[in-house]
Amino acid sequence: MEFYSLKNVKIMSKVALCPLCGGKSKIKESEGDISYQAVQDEEAFKKIVQLKKAMEKFKAKSERLEKELEELNLKWKEK
Repeated sequence: MEFYSLKNVKIMSKVALCPLCGGKSKIKESEGDISYQAVQDEEAFKKIVQLKKAMEKFKAKSERLEKELEELNLKWKEK
């Protein structure tokens, strides 16, 4: 059975206001440069926020289960 860690997984894009137009946009960082990509639809923005919250909950639950599994494996190895 294989288990995968989510510690280094990027969950969702960061969303913020664009400094030029003030519109909602996705932020991408590369080599110290920040680029903004506009989110056109208010409904899409709401979905992005909703999905981001759901993924953060999933990640927290996954990390909690990974920790519990590690503890169980340690107890099993001690026997």
